[in-house]
Amino acid sequence: MNIGSTYKLRRWSQVFIVLTMSIFAVYFLAPLYVMLVNSVKHLSEIREGNMMALPRVFTLEYWVKAWNSAQIGVQPTGLAPYFWNSVKMVVPAVVISTFIGALSGYVLAKWQIKYARMLVGFILFGAFIPFQIVLIPMARTLGILGLAGTTSGLILVHVIYGVSFTTLFFYNAYATLPNELIQSAQVDGAHFMQIFWRIILPNSAAAIMVTVIWQTTNIWNDFLFGASFGDANSQPMQVAVNNLVSSSTGVKEYNVHFAGAIMAALPTMAIYIISGRYFVRGLMSGSVKG
Repeated sequence: MNIGSTYKLRRWSQVFIVLTMSIFAVYFLAPLYVMLVNSVKHLSEIREGNMMALPRVFTLEYWVKAWNSAQIGVQPTGLAPYFWNSVKMVVPAVVISTFIGALSGYVLAKWQIKYARMLVGFILFGAFIPFQIVLIPMARTLGILGLAGTTSGLILVHVIYGVSFTTLFFYNAYATLPNELIQSAQVDGAHFMQIFWRIILPNSAAAIMVTVIWQTTNIWNDFLFGASFGDANSQPMQVAVNNLVSSSTGVKEYNVHFAGAIMAALPTMAIYIISGRYFVRGLMSGSVKG
């Protein structure tokens, strides 16, 4: 095969890949388009049936209603209180689980404790335990601790369930760090936490980025734990959106529902748009040793 034929084949392969990816992009973005377009339409336009059409009259009043006055529970509070419930749950849970994962990954990867590989195996097993299995024991534990139906209880649940993932992320990242870094620090008299704060964490940017993105999206998008362990005052955003959409009273305001669903998805969408490339780099950072 000559150079010209190889070049043409490569060009056609690139065209095929671009067309294929474009088709998939349209397929996956179509629901978002429908939600966006119909969230700024009057309800009468939606009832006409053409949900793909652009609005004849553009309005943001349904976004304002979804945020401020939509009927979620007994009172028409809108989604705002539940949004802040999610923020108060996500931020501490991400910070705590990331710190614990970094510390435990550091110990398992670099301090060569007895049965470290067995412990890593148990942690890997724990990372894939289905949510449903832990519901009853977790409910019992929260009841004993007096944290049932509280934001603190939800934080504890997500920390416990997420620490297996964060430990594995950091363990894989730290396994590639040269042991000489720690040995030289020990020779200089640095103790355990000094090495962790001054040497390990400054070399953990990629792993921290992965765990923060992973934990933030998982915790923000969680519905099961929020519905099972939260009460009316602590339920997160995803539970509130479900209650908004599944309400059986009054007129079905689809424009308000669409606006609320987009609000619930915006934080995680923004995270992936802004820092998605760092997530991929972080995942790959521990894939090659040496």
